[in-house]
Amino acid sequence: MSEDNLTKEQRILRVMRKVLSSIVKDTTPKPGMLHPLSDQTIEDIKGCFALISVREAELYNESPLRPVFADEPRTATVIPLGQTGLKKKRPQPEGDDGNDAA
Repeated sequence: MSEDNLTKEQRILRVMRKVLSSIVKDTTPKPGMLHPLSDQTIEDIKGCFALISVREAELYNESPLRPVFADEPRTATVIPLGQTGLKKKRPQPEGDDGNDAA
């Protein structure tokens, strides 16, 4: 989905996810070094990612224009026209309106 088609909330969530990801990348220490963030801050960042994911999923499910994937169950059943089981109307001769009044 392009940026133009996103709601303001969806754009905010994307930016928040990118900023949090950058913070995590920039503060991740090399092996053997102490982490500059406290354990509580790390848990808070994980909680933020979880909240962002939950809200993004809600928005996705509420969207009427969301994409349909091939492996998703379909909500409509397609019936080929030749297999409907309905009888075809017989063509009437021209000038015959079906009334047999003489």
